[in-house]
Order: sequence, then C-alpha cells, then structure tokens
Amino acid sequence: MVTTPDGRRVPPPQADERTMLEAWLDFHRATLALKCAGLDDRQVRLSPVAPSSMTLLGLVQHMAEVERNWFQRVFAGQDVPVVFEEGKEDDFALVPDRGLDEVLATWQEEVAHSRRLTADSSLDDSGRLSEFEAGHVGSHEVSLRWILVHMIEEYARHNGHADLLRESIDGVTGA
Repeated sequence: MVTTPDGRRVPPPQADERTMLEAWLDFHRATLALKCAGLDDRQVRLSPVAPSSMTLLGLVQHMAEVERNWFQRVFAGQDVPVVFEEGKEDDFALVPDRGLDEVLATWQEEVAHSRRLTADSSLDDSGRLSEFEAGHVGSHEVSLRWILVHMIEEYARHNGHADLLRESIDGVTGA
C-alpha cells in the first residue's frame, strides 16, 4: 500500500473498476478529514472567503448529508431523516454546541453506513431518484457506478473549497 506523506492511501494505478472507484472515493473522503485536522472548533467555523458563508465544519456536515442521500435514500431506497435536523433547508448551518469532533464522528458513521450498504452490490445495481433529482439527471434510476463517480466528483469539488478555506485560516496548503 502506497500512502501520501500525510498518510492517505494512494489509489492503485492498476485495479478493477470497483476497486478503483472505491479507492478514489476513499482518497477524497480522507482529504476532507485532512483539511480539518489540527484545527479547533473556532477555526472550522471561520468563513474567510468573502462573500461566502461556507466553513470547513459546514462542508463536513454537508458531506454527511450527501452520503446519506446518495447511499441510503437513492441507492437503498430508505426513508431516512436529514442528518442534522436544523439543516433541513441548509445542511451548512452551524449550531453553537455542535463541534468538530461530533460532526466528524457523524460524517464517519454515514461513510461507514454507505460502505455497508454497497459492500455486496454490483456496480450495475440501481437506485431510484426523486422526481426533483431525476429532472437533473434525465432518468429515475442511477447505477451504483454512477453514484460512486458522482460522489468522487462531489468530494473533489468540495475538497477544492476546503483547500481555499484551510489556506485562509492558517496558511496550510497542499493535497
């Protein structure tokens, strides 16, 4: 196993499709956690990129909800509530007494649940989109393959935001 200097597993350069997709998704999940490492609760609440109100804590909360939506609601067809009740309209909303440790633990629970739900599934197995989501995708059904690629894209995009936020907070840059 090859790792980056910060300890993240490097996706294998040669692997079957499923291994490759899951490795890249795990790499991006680890990157989001890395962007929060070493910061305190005050720092992860900072929104240093005006005019945005985006924060690292809000990004982790958002990704917990994204994990739940795509793997539990869409793929497994489960009727589950939002991860953070006050975030019904905006999962980026911060609550004063919810700190980074709690949010990271909740996000990691959602990631673990996502892995369990897909462990024995084929990449060709499908989940069902809501009417609203189907309007954006062009179909009511999406394969697990599509969901994994979408999740890689979702994490990669938000990790770019996390890079900017982290650099603005304490100057730390890099993968």
